[in-house]
Amino acid sequence: MQYKEGRCLKNLKLKSARAILDMSQEQLAEVVGVTRQTIGMIEAGKFNPSLQLCTAICKALGKTLDEIFWEG
Repeated sequence: MQYKEGRCLKNLKLKSARAILDMSQEQLAEVVGVTRQTIGMIEAGKFNPSLQLCTAICKALGKTLDEIFWEG
């Protein structure tokens, strides 16, 4: 259960950071070079992004890896 809760929190942090910047999934996807569906799947907890993609997402959102993807 703890894994699932951590994954949900991570997904909420990503969605929240994107929303604060008033950025759509499509806009974020374009900036990081993936499809909107990929961003949606990450936010839904159905896709684990590579470290390279995590880094690109964080850079686009002006956040650190810890702020978005750390589950602890």
